[in-house]
Amino acid sequence: MQAKLENQDIVRMRSPGKRLSIAGAGLALAMGAALAADPDAFVSGAIKDCVECNLAGRDLQDRNFQRAKLDRANLKGANLARASLFRSTLLRADLSGANLNGANLNAIDAKWANLSGADLTEALLFEADLSSADLTGANLKGARLGRARLNQAMMEGAKLALADLRGARLAGARLKGSDFRGAMLNNLNLRELDFRGSDFTLADMVEVDLRGADLRDAILAGVDLFGANLNGADLRGANFEGANLENAILSDAKTEGTKFDAAIMPDGKRVE
Repeated sequence: MQAKLENQDIVRMRSPGKRLSIAGAGLALAMGAALAADPDAFVSGAIKDCVECNLAGRDLQDRNFQRAKLDRANLKGANLARASLFRSTLLRADLSGANLNGANLNAIDAKWANLSGADLTEALLFEADLSSADLTGANLKGARLGRARLNQAMMEGAKLALADLRGARLAGARLKGSDFRGAMLNNLNLRELDFRGSDFTLADMVEVDLRGADLRDAILAGVDLFGANLNGADLRGANFEGANLENAILSDAKTEGTKFDAAIMPDGKRVE
């Protein structure tokens, strides 16, 4: 009986301490959550987690934000020129109109992000995941997009002149009216994509798969299409002036109104 009473006393003595400990832990968690959402703490480098933070219009150029968590963050119009976001997550983040000129975006996870109108000139995007992202009207001139995932991305009117897209995945991407002048697109799978009105002047497109692609009114002047597969592609109104189509496959392609002036045809002969 005495031992039972002593045990009850011990339990009563411990209970306030236990409640205090739980309350303290809850307070610590609340403080941690508040800190995690603090944009200033993120900018200062105190934290790496800034989910849903408002960083719109901030001057963040040359900053190091490697491996940051910026899902659903508002970075609209922010200046991130030459900043490093290597391996950061930006799921559904708003980067519309942001300056990412020369930024290190290698291996970022930016699925469903809004990058419309963003300046990504010469940005590093190797193995970046931009699946279903909005890149409408974005400037990607000279960007390095090797092995990037651009599946289902909205890229109509995007500027990709001189960009390196070798190894990139573009299934289902919307690319109507985009600028690919001088871009490196060798060996890409571009089957059934919509390239109407796009400009590929002087691009490298050796052995690309363009089966069933829509290239109506596209400009492919001077493009190297050696060994390319254009089976069933719609080439009506396209301009292949001076292009290299040696060993290319043009079977079942629609060529009404297509210009082949001075182009090297699949048989190796140049059109006079």
